[in-house]
Parts: sequence; structure tokens; C-alpha cells
Amino acid sequence: MITVKNTESYLKNKIGEETDDIKKVWETFKAFCKETVVGEEDKEILFQCGVYDFTGEELFHFDFVRQFTVYEEDEYSHMEQLHCEFLFKPTDELSKLEAEEWSMDYDDIDDFLNHIENLQEFKIPLNLKPIKLEIYQEEM
Repeated sequence: MITVKNTESYLKNKIGEETDDIKKVWETFKAFCKETVVGEEDKEILFQCGVYDFTGEELFHFDFVRQFTVYEEDEYSHMEQLHCEFLFKPTDELSKLEAEEWSMDYDDIDDFLNHIENLQEFKIPLNLKPIKLEIYQEEM
């Protein structure tokens, strides 16, 4: 049984340690997007990419996100996001890429995932070597 509290460890176990194989991680993340998480009302999936300096250093972020709305006793409590994020040095090619796509804008999850796979912002980084992969969950 997957719960919001254990999604980070669940996804890390599925992906494995120290990988930089973006295609393998994407396939694992896609399968994870279709799995049921206890307490989740709607599947909220985000693909985002762009150059940001969240860490104090400008890097290209290539980020697959699953967002959870958390309720306690039927009352809204908070949001959490589980990130599966690749970081790259911002080359000229990558610096031109920026996207933010939410699954809620599509009729179903498969339409959304197919759309993402056809974006240039998705295709270009697929064959590049990232600096690292970070999998983490944060409260919003």
C-alpha cells in the first residue's frame, strides 16, 4: 500500500541508487503515475523544465513531479510534491527550453504522458548526461 508518507522511499526503491538513465527513470515514473496512493483524490502530475538558480547556481532543471493534496479528518491540511529531478549545466541549447505542463489540463493521464513525450523540451534533454538526479518530497 502506497501512502503519501512513503511515496518518496517507494519511488527511490523503484528507481534505484545512483542512476542517470533519464529514459529508465521516466518509464518508472510513468508507471508510478498510474499507481494508487491512499488518500489521493486526483492524480496531479507536473512536468517542468528550465534554467533556475534555486541552489545559488544556475542549472537546467528537468523535473517530473507528483503532487498530493493532504487532508486530515476531511479538512484540507497541505500539499506535498514528490520530485524526480535531473540537473544539468545550462548549455545554450538547454537555456532555450522552458515548460510547465499539468496533467489536470488533459482528459486522462495517458493523453498527458503522450503529450509530454512529444515536447521538444522533453526530447532534447533525454539523450544528454545530467549532473545528477535528485528524488525528494517537500511540503508546499
